[in-house]
Amino acid sequence: MSHGSARLTVHGRRLIVQRHHNGWKKAHIAAAMGVSRKCVTTWIDRYAAEGEDGLLTRSSRPHSMPTRTSAQVEAQVLQARRVHREGPGLLGPRVGVPARTVSRILARHGVPRLAVCDPMTGEVIRSSKSTAVRYERDRPGELVHVDVKKLGKIPEGGGWRAHGRSVQVRGRGNGYDFVHSMVDDHSRLAYSEIHDDEKAGTCAAFLTRAAAYFAAHGIDQIERVMTDNAMAYRHGQAFIDAVAALGARQKFIRAHCPWQNGKVERFNRTLQTEWAYRHVFTSNQARKEALDPWLNIYNTQRRHSALDGLPPTSRL
Repeated sequence: MSHGSARLTVHGRRLIVQRHHNGWKKAHIAAAMGVSRKCVTTWIDRYAAEGEDGLLTRSSRPHSMPTRTSAQVEAQVLQARRVHREGPGLLGPRVGVPARTVSRILARHGVPRLAVCDPMTGEVIRSSKSTAVRYERDRPGELVHVDVKKLGKIPEGGGWRAHGRSVQVRGRGNGYDFVHSMVDDHSRLAYSEIHDDEKAGTCAAFLTRAAAYFAAHGIDQIERVMTDNAMAYRHGQAFIDAVAALGARQKFIRAHCPWQNGKVERFNRTLQTEWAYRHVFTSNQARKEALDPWLNIYNTQRRHSALDGLPPTSRL
């Protein structure tokens, strides 16, 4: 098993070696695997020197740590934090260690930041964007998430994913596809369309068709539509009217907080890895035609970790 900072698993490292033996250039391996050329060279050299054992994960922990803060000092820092409920800048001089060292000690022992604690009692009273408790609406249609993902268009004959970065296959200015998506908060049912822009009229027409798709799957009433603060959503009259026509209410995320629209943001990542970049497409039209079949599999067959391994339609 790889440690937390490892870029590749053992299988990935073995794949590097196999591709090298098959005649791939190191630069092409690095591009395909999403790592640096130095990383590729490292695993090829380790395999040459140690064989299969050279691909196993090694601990990144130093053999010795003579300058590590003693357990006694760490205990003093933790005790001072419990008693005084102060930050590293004040605890450092109080205990006699640098503030940065105090920060590392507190983080190592999982002590929460003062910003999320009650100043009176020191108990955690606020959640952060990284929380183990995820919200989920009680019924389908209570809240839907809407967003647009921009993807570069594929030139005829395929781009660098088909021919490699070393081959000049196209010029600049192929343009972009705008993938409009809507995800139901409760069931995770998703609907997507590809358009040439993200203007208010386009967003409004998409919302209407997405609502019809949801209705065909049993979600006949959408109560709230959550989006980011894009001009088309917040000030586009066509989109505002489309939301009103559904009998729904608009809800906007806080500026610069995309995780609040996290379900569709996470869907966008899945959409990229499992549809847009999973296969090598030789034309933009081929990628477009692959969207609907993939979307059907996503909604009806693909296992969803947030749904106990069941697809979205299992909740409808």
